[in-house]
Amino acid sequence: MKEVLFPYGKEKLAYSFREEELAGVLESSIHHYSAGKTEEELIDEAIANPIGSPGLADMAKGKKKIVIIASDHTRPVPSKLIMPRMLKEIRSTNPDADITILIATGCHRDTTKAELIDKFGEEIVANENIYVHNCDEREKLVNLGKLPSGGDCEINAIAYEADLLVSEGFIEPHFFAGFSGGRKSVLPGIAGRGTVLANHCSEFIADPMSRTGILDGNPIHRDMLWAAETAGLAFIVNVVLNADKKVIYAAAGDPVKAHRAGTEFLSSLCGVRAVDADVVITTNGGYPLDQNVYQAVKGMTAAEATVKKDGVIIMMAASGDGIGGDHFYHQLADEPDIHKTMSLFLSRGRGETVPDQWQTQILLRVLMHARVIYISEMPDEAICEMHMTPAHSIEEALQIARKMLNRDEIRIAAIPDGVSVIVE
Repeated sequence: MKEVLFPYGKEKLAYSFREEELAGVLESSIHHYSAGKTEEELIDEAIANPIGSPGLADMAKGKKKIVIIASDHTRPVPSKLIMPRMLKEIRSTNPDADITILIATGCHRDTTKAELIDKFGEEIVANENIYVHNCDEREKLVNLGKLPSGGDCEINAIAYEADLLVSEGFIEPHFFAGFSGGRKSVLPGIAGRGTVLANHCSEFIADPMSRTGILDGNPIHRDMLWAAETAGLAFIVNVVLNADKKVIYAAAGDPVKAHRAGTEFLSSLCGVRAVDADVVITTNGGYPLDQNVYQAVKGMTAAEATVKKDGVIIMMAASGDGIGGDHFYHQLADEPDIHKTMSLFLSRGRGETVPDQWQTQILLRVLMHARVIYISEMPDEAICEMHMTPAHSIEEALQIARKMLNRDEIRIAAIPDGVSVIVE
């Protein structure tokens, strides 16, 4: 028997597989990597040795308005470690700087005060100027011009008016942008809804280069890069995390060069080979990435890359925050024919994208390839309405999978963290 631990919410669920049924455990070697240094040391060294740019303290000299873009509640960025160091660097040469921490919510809901405290700690929330971006707050948006995709590039005016724009974030494989981090702090992070919609159009989502681990030739990445450069993003501090959400690598400096260094480090560790599997069990890496169904689509794409056609994906995501978007829910629940919905999306031009269409489009692609059993705390009815089959344990899900496949003997692949691997 081989026991595998699957992150689920804030805990890990164990399941013991028979050797003969286990096709493989697809796990990034990143989880076994040791940097030989503490998290604090890695971040301090990255800030002290910026890649392709002057140091943050030098860049802050003489600047009046400095904006630090920070991730929101859906990302496990260790802001309690990064933000104090960035603030210290800035104030070491510019103690009177007017600093705003701008929360990059993209099109997500607002980050609550409790979530800000959990993210930054009480001291920063009490003493720093923090503004939560809202993609629909029209009076706060400034137009920077046209994206390569043709859409208007609108970003938060607070960032536009900054004398120095910097960001913190983390790098992981991303299911259509190639990798997270770097330029994503601007688009979608602090962009207007229309800008995000143009970038996430059905044409780009369907592009074979818009996949996990791909930057070069990726049309979505190209838009994001243009937005970050045009907005004037000048310095980043990005980290790579292991399964325990601990920092194992940090890069700081030029937004393009430092980000590329991080993606190269990550690529060297997170590539895994696909296996021949009837059933694939995957996760979204646990909390905070598995808070809703919307985010869980990411982990499903790792399973999609290795499960047999018409096989079964078992997705484990606690989803304590619910579905994650009304548009996403209705696009799935209101039309029983998933092929009809996909055809509708593909017929829309770059300027006709509707909210959450991209996430629905990717989930539809997954559902056209394999059936999905969804383990969560969600009501069964809601999961069924979204064309998936509900379950509440691995044991129950595997029983359902065997019935779906109409046989007891199946080959199972386990992906303990579906957002940390690039399945090749």
